[in-house]
Amino acid sequence: MIINADNLRTLRTALNAAFNRGFNEQAAGIDDFWMFTEDIISPTGDEEYGWLEDIPMPRKWEGDRFVANLKQNAYRLTEEPYERTIGVKRRHIETDRYGLYNKRYELMGKAARRHPAALMFDQLLNGFTRECYDGQYFFDTDHPVAGGVVSNMQAGAGAAWFLLDTRNFIKPLIMQRAYREYIFESKDDASQSDHVFTRDEFLYGIRNYLVPGYGFWQLAFGSKATLDATNFGAAYNALMGMTNDTGEPLGVMPNLLVVGKTNREPALNVVKRDRDSNGASNINYQAVDVLVTPWLP
Repeated sequence: MIINADNLRTLRTALNAAFNRGFNEQAAGIDDFWMFTEDIISPTGDEEYGWLEDIPMPRKWEGDRFVANLKQNAYRLTEEPYERTIGVKRRHIETDRYGLYNKRYELMGKAARRHPAALMFDQLLNGFTRECYDGQYFFDTDHPVAGGVVSNMQAGAGAAWFLLDTRNFIKPLIMQRAYREYIFESKDDASQSDHVFTRDEFLYGIRNYLVPGYGFWQLAFGSKATLDATNFGAAYNALMGMTNDTGEPLGVMPNLLVVGKTNREPALNVVKRDRDSNGASNINYQAVDVLVTPWLP
């Protein structure tokens, strides 16, 4: 192929198409995390979530209006840059061997599609040691509420499992990002690019700006205890009992049990069998849906 502006434009289009082909492949489980993740597109890259600390429930109007202001030192998420770039050798273009790169860019697209899922399940798994809007770990035993403390976790030494309410006013986790799609870019102007001149290769890559975060901890319960009917019931009741700072119920109704391969069978036994091991009716039968993901242990 002769290297000129038209042919490079054709090559750029072909590599972009290969990336999109991989990105748009609907492999099982890629988008499961969106069930419990709030998608927030940030125009600034730096967002405060102080409003999480004071959900604006209507109040009886007695006397003057009560003006609720955002608290200082609010929970803040600042985006982080992510990129992936592959160089295409000039001689591979000149000798019509650029087809070697199609599969690599298709694989780049598949990896980019999986990247947010990896971030969000990592955020969920590490909620026992990462802080949320109230300054406590997302899963903790002493979240301050109405002058007391509330727990949304069970301690243990096993593989973590999570009970979530994904149908409330906000999702338990947050994905803050600059763009809904990864930006595909090139550096392939042979007359202007220092990289082309010094390295004898053209560059094609992607970028986005992402940061995972925590939403409303009252919608999530994390446990490392044994996943059985007793512990599941305690987690379910704990979430249903969540209130705001004035003691009003938040209306939390768990609907999703998230597990990895270790807890797949226990999860199915707890909520997907109509009878327990003794033949008695299972009171937790179909209480929630089960999400099994390879991103959890």
